[in-house]
Amino acid sequence: MRVRQGEFERIRSVLRRADPDEPLTAREILDLLEEHGEEFDSAHRIATVLGRRAETGDVEVIRDQPYRYRFQDGS
Repeated sequence: MRVRQGEFERIRSVLRRADPDEPLTAREILDLLEEHGEEFDSAHRIATVLGRRAETGDVEVIRDQPYRYRFQDGS
């Protein structure tokens, strides 16, 4: 499954506005997106998008149970 253009930017934009103090799970990110009027298919889709961006260094994946995500720009 390809990452659709703009998905990462939509996630990053909402997280910048929300300014979380700690890394978030995909489910927590999905909840924040919904609170800000952004629709996403599922927490699994968010994990896929962020996992792929981790390969380029834009996102840190904290491999805990559950996985948590931190944007390298501080979000």
